[in-house]
Amino acid sequence: MQRRSFLQKCSVSGLAFTILPNLAFPTTTEYTIEELMGKANIELFGKDVQLRKEAYEAFTNMKKAAYSDGIDLKVVSSYRSFEHQARIWDRKYINYVDDEGLEPLDAIDKIIEYSTIPGTSRHHWGTDIDLVDGYQKVDGDVLDPEKFEVGKPYASFKKWMDGNSKKYDFYLVYTDNPKRRGFKYEPWHYSYAPLSIPMLTQFRKKNILKLLSKEEIMGSDHFTTGLLRSYIQDNILDINRELL
Repeated sequence: MQRRSFLQKCSVSGLAFTILPNLAFPTTTEYTIEELMGKANIELFGKDVQLRKEAYEAFTNMKKAAYSDGIDLKVVSSYRSFEHQARIWDRKYINYVDDEGLEPLDAIDKIIEYSTIPGTSRHHWGTDIDLVDGYQKVDGDVLDPEKFEVGKPYASFKKWMDGNSKKYDFYLVYTDNPKRRGFKYEPWHYSYAPLSIPMLTQFRKKNILKLLSKEEIMGSDHFTTGLLRSYIQDNILDINRELL
């Protein structure tokens, strides 16, 4: 996909979310918009894990199973507050604009290859986690897709997760499906479906466009209506279909 298409101003009058919710994980829990945007204090479990209780318990069971097969599921990132995500966003924006000299829209384009606009991160929910194999010692950025390929340090980790993660209700979010738009392939990012599916269902019922237009983060003055609509459709909703 030509990523410049994300930044084109468009005249679409609205978004029709026609994808039906996944009924395999129903819930009666109502989540506040503050929870969904990472602005609420939620109860998290695990010193180095930081997930909601149900997700933490499932992760613990998965970690034990992986240990028995020689894999150490190491958490790189889990829960992030709105403020945490805003710091990531602002740091990248400054780097691309001030240090690399990119135009603001080009900087936003680069950021959203892997990073979310604050308030829209799945990491706000306490259901999503970035994982690698702690037994493997690698140089540089551990969250590099190439390191998960056959013959590379995290190949065994990926093979194990491909065969076992769904047993514990953890699903890869941003797959390598060539038809998928939005964020690039992330072989490390898994989501606890029984909670994250209902949360996404509730989040998409909110006026996300209006909510994002009110946020003051670096570059937000370049958030056109068309840009935000494309972002919602491509980056928030074009994920692993099993998580919709």
